[in-house]
Amino acid sequence: MVCQSCGSPVQGPFCSRCGAQVQAAPAPYAVPPQAPPPGYIAPPAAYPEQRVQRHIHTLGIMWCVYGAYRALAGILGAMFLLGVSSGFVGRWGNPHLFPFGGGAPWMAGMASTIAVLILISSALAFAAGFSLLTRKPWGRTLAIVAAILSLIKIPFGTALGIYTLWALAPAASGFEYDAIADRS
Repeated sequence: MVCQSCGSPVQGPFCSRCGAQVQAAPAPYAVPPQAPPPGYIAPPAAYPEQRVQRHIHTLGIMWCVYGAYRALAGILGAMFLLGVSSGFVGRWGNPHLFPFGGGAPWMAGMASTIAVLILISSALAFAAGFSLLTRKPWGRTLAIVAAILSLIKIPFGTALGIYTLWALAPAASGFEYDAIADRS
């Protein structure tokens, strides 16, 4: 480096001859940074990956839809089992449609048990979807638990569970979710 005041060679931040502060000269080949042109969008590699931010709204909606699907399927299944157990179907004039209709009262108990379990699982799915949509601090944990429990529900629960675990389970996703969570 050379002192801008006296022109003598300098090896530190101050000139040993005149005592002036020396500033490093820019490299002759360096181009000063310029602002990007209007309308320029940086490529995805230029900014950090925001996995949770991109997928949280979609996951919230999908969990709410899955909860509605589970509730509807559970109610229809329970109604079917209650109809079979009461023999109601056989009273329409076709007793051979369900020959075990009047002789299976245990299906009424099974129907109510299935209805309660499915309504609990659909309420869990709704809660996970709502918490993700409103960015509750506990939403990520609830969604991960719901995803693990829904993995055995082939094909929709499995697909939604895998998607949720892919988007929310990594530790980096936890930090990102904490940053966007609504703490109010």
